[in-house]
Amino acid sequence: MTKPISQIAMVAGESSGDLLASILIPGLKSAWPSLSLVGIGGPAMAKAGLDSWWPIEKLSVRGYVEVIRHYKEIVGIRKALKNRLLQSPPDIFIGVDAPDFNLDLARDLRAKGIPTVQYVCPSIWAWRFERITKIRASVDHVLCIFPFEKALLEKHGIDATFVGHPLANFIPEKPDKSAARKHLGLSENDLILAVLPGSRRDEIHQMAPRFLAAVEMLQAKYPSLIPVLPVAPGMLSWLTPYLAQHPNIKHLKLVEGQSHAVMASADVAMVTSGTATLETALFKCPMVIAYAMPWLTWYITQKKRLQPWVGLPNILCSDFVVPELLQHQATPQAIASSVTDWLNHPQRVQQLQAIFSNLHESLRADTASIATHAIKKILAR
Repeated sequence: MTKPISQIAMVAGESSGDLLASILIPGLKSAWPSLSLVGIGGPAMAKAGLDSWWPIEKLSVRGYVEVIRHYKEIVGIRKALKNRLLQSPPDIFIGVDAPDFNLDLARDLRAKGIPTVQYVCPSIWAWRFERITKIRASVDHVLCIFPFEKALLEKHGIDATFVGHPLANFIPEKPDKSAARKHLGLSENDLILAVLPGSRRDEIHQMAPRFLAAVEMLQAKYPSLIPVLPVAPGMLSWLTPYLAQHPNIKHLKLVEGQSHAVMASADVAMVTSGTATLETALFKCPMVIAYAMPWLTWYITQKKRLQPWVGLPNILCSDFVVPELLQHQATPQAIASSVTDWLNHPQRVQQLQAIFSNLHESLRADTASIATHAIKKILAR
């Protein structure tokens, strides 16, 4: 028999976590129809039924240098959230990604007897492996979205379940490019470039100028090229100064949200490293991955890096299946050149799409159902 529960607390710290959690919530509500969901999340989680006590934007900060600037406010939110949850304890706490915020919170809640789950394994396989000790101390269970993570965690005494990557079910195996173009007001014969500079302020600051300069270079070679840029809530004000610096870009199409439609419609994409690279791969779109950060953050990160790849498609394929241009390599010239390589080699694009199809299949699972079953087992204990 399913143990009756009344409240689950959840915290997501950025837009990708908001989407991942929103796919999980229907399974939880199916198991416990009267369930109340509280914590911190974005619009997708709110639509699914979460009462968000703080806006998700307060936590959407990445990198050592960037976090320092917002440290006091973030720590204040975590303390206030912990106190509120301890005053009225939920049946279980689920931290959605955002490990630097969620693991400390989960540790304190677990110490007071609240079961805790981490949904999305921290990327200890890429860098900061020392965090495995904190994971073991903080959570009762980890819901993994990549197949190899379960064995790695269990080897170190941490219970884990591979639940699949929700996006692999959410995104169709064969995207309908024609329908996506029609939806966005684009024609079948248009040459479409998806421009995905990230969703955080610091990412926009670093990557938007590089991507927009690369677009200008590409349009010199392909005058009919249409760059399409999806704009997340609050993002336009960050982008506007950089757009003003590139008045020569033609045909630029800004789309409110709808990043998946943009990925599905594109012939090629320039993407800031992050979850968007995996989404782009699942849409079978060739891409150039780029990333840059303040030099101190970069220096610290490199000393903790464990493998040669940064982009998720490359990590999951254990190969450089798409180009990565990082830090000083991420110049507009290099980005434009790498985009041109995809446009000039359609056979390579077909080979890449076959690789992406196999990747897609490896990540498919009934995420909501498997995750809910794992949570039931935790609560039964």
